Amino acid sequence: MSQTAPQKDFEVAVVGGGVVGLTCTIALQKAGVPVQLFEAASAFGEIGAGIGLGSNAVALLKQLGLWEDVLKRGNSADLNLQSFAYSTGVGEHKTVWKFPAVMPDDEALGIHRADFLDALVSHVNPANCHFHKRLTNITESPTNPKRLLLHFLDGTTHETDVVLGADGIKSAVRKVLLGGKDDHVAFSNTVAYRGLIPYADLQAAGFKMNLADNPACVMGLNKHFIIFLVRGSELVNVVAFSARYDIEIGDANLRDGAPWVELSTKEELKKVYEGWGPDISILLDHMPEQPSKWSIHVVHPPLESYSKGRIALLGDAAHGMLPHMGAGAGQGLEDAYMAARLLGHPSTNASNIEAVLEVYSEFRKPRAQMVWDGSRYTGKVYDGNGPHGLDFEKIQEDLPPKTHFYPVWHHDFEEEFGQVVSLLRERGAFA
Repeated sequence: MSQTAPQKDFEVAVVGGGVVGLTCTIALQKAGVPVQLFEAASAFGEIGAGIGLGSNAVALLKQLGLWEDVLKRGNSADLNLQSFAYSTGVGEHKTVWKFPAVMPDDEALGIHRADFLDALVSHVNPANCHFHKRLTNITESPTNPKRLLLHFLDGTTHETDVVLGADGIKSAVRKVLLGGKDDHVAFSNTVAYRGLIPYADLQAAGFKMNLADNPACVMGLNKHFIIFLVRGSELVNVVAFSARYDIEIGDANLRDGAPWVELSTKEELKKVYEGWGPDISILLDHMPEQPSKWSIHVVHPPLESYSKGRIALLGDAAHGMLPHMGAGAGQGLEDAYMAARLLGHPSTNASNIEAVLEVYSEFRKPRAQMVWDGSRYTGKVYDGNGPHGLDFEKIQEDLPPKTHFYPVWHHDFEEEFGQVVSLLRERGAFA
């Protein structure tokens, strides 16, 4: 773990110790920005199984010097996530499209969330990490109105200059930023069943899809599967989606207190996907007896801004989205990279932080919203609700790579950062 000696006249508090919060903390450390990380749990940990890292995320991890450690834990055998084989769910699983990696040298990785987190933890200064710190409020410091006071459930407080909320879809920081009003979270009308299966077990049972060559997207009416290898191709990560499109997002929110993640049963899963083809039947037979069932929530309607004063949001706290492009984590990493690079810029100081965070929001919001919209549309296509409905032979027309996928996976961060700095200079925030 390397760290540059602090060179700033302000301190940052990162709330949330998931992959986005950890990545941001590491980037701030490397930039010489004093930073403290606060996590509600007793230790670093991620719920869920597989996570997708597109070539945009890989590029940022390389910039931060984290990629090699991530790859060691993810295994180079899993470097095929950006190429997909699309097939029909009912019948003999006819392959209708094989989408290659966007460019020959593209790298994209499917990795277990815990493995990704482990790779990041080794780069963060443990002295700056604080656990059992569940945020309840942020107020003005009683001794300095330009500083902020974080309040935690255990009764402790922490004074800082900047707060970055990377605390996920249920973000406490977002609620503060919005002034305690509607927190812009809604049920997406989509449920995901998740599980991990040994690949050898599926192959022994006659499973024919070759996941070593391509991850699979298996499509049907209002439902689809995303299936890819993790842990050095030993395990199959299964995500089975079921959605409703007859109502709008937010029209059927869960009752107060209802769990967003709960255990289901293999029997429920088989009932939901009754009548699907032979490979899916084998897959369902080998799912865990109690797969996890996720009621996917999203930030909706979009926030007007990702910042207010000296508080800014990152990742799912800002733009929690449907996972149908495998791009949500990448957008969170882009947030972390942009925020840390801006705060570490030589011209950023305690007097211009608000202007810096405002421009962070102005640049990050349209790009993240573009991916949010694209992810929702992609799910509709996979579920037979796109322009060509259940005519999956025309999926390539509904998801043209150059206009749909390329803008997500390929983004010129240097050009964008140059534009950000130029705008700050135009506004007089930077000399």
